[in-house]
Amino acid sequence: MTTALALIAAVLTTAWGTTHLVPTRSVVRAFGEIGAENERVITMEWILEGVTLIFVGLLTTAVTFLGEASSTTAAVTYLASAGLLVVMSAVSLLTAGRNQHIAYRLCAPIFTTCAILLVAAAAT
Repeated sequence: MTTALALIAAVLTTAWGTTHLVPTRSVVRAFGEIGAENERVITMEWILEGVTLIFVGLLTTAVTFLGEASSTTAAVTYLASAGLLVVMSAVSLLTAGRNQHIAYRLCAPIFTTCAILLVAAAAT
């Protein structure tokens, strides 16, 4: 059960991270004429959030497959990843989560779901 919970969280986190990287250019363009510095900041944020999510997903997968799913290392990794996802969820709720576009509003629920799965994996 631990492995399944961790891998579901890993796949969902990695997939959502990938969905951040793919549309980065079009997201930045959607802001219109905002200046080069602002474009770079938005580009940086989208890329970093995507890379962070992919890293969390790949780290979770690696720890799950390379070690015993019930090991202390796995539990600590799952809990640390869950903590990061909770922080990202809170930031999303307070910022883009209030945006009209549905994709922005999905971040917090997805991050929270993955965090819950990882806490459950650490607890089993």
